[in-house]
Amino acid sequence: MADESTQSIVIDAPPEKIMAIIADFPSYPDWANGMKEVEVLDARDDGRAEQVRFAIDQGPVKDEYVLKYDWAADGLSVQWDLVKGTMQKSQHGSYVLEPSGSGTKVTYTLSVQLVIPMIGLFRRKAEKLILDTALKELKKRAEKAA
Repeated sequence: MADESTQSIVIDAPPEKIMAIIADFPSYPDWANGMKEVEVLDARDDGRAEQVRFAIDQGPVKDEYVLKYDWAADGLSVQWDLVKGTMQKSQHGSYVLEPSGSGTKVTYTLSVQLVIPMIGLFRRKAEKLILDTALKELKKRAEKAA
């Protein structure tokens, strides 16, 4: 069973602007640390990505994998699951956006199971890198664009 990690941050930007950044996969290498290549493989009629291929190199985390996305109709959340990967057996994650005062509370949840077990110290370090990228770099990108 994979461990699940959750972290939240408040971003000084409206939910629709943040979700637009999350959904703009081709620009991830411009702002997401360690993201080397991102390719949308399949999209819905409304343009939202359904399947996306990622190539990452983030210190102890190097992988190439494909995720399948499920976008909420209200535009306030997105979930994904692993379709295939080289280092991962499974991955499930989500972003949930909640308006909070003049900003938005963004909660990121991630559960990953690797093909090869990782020593706890390295797993926690990799997990911190992923959570920091998912939230802190998203915050920088959204607030810079706001």
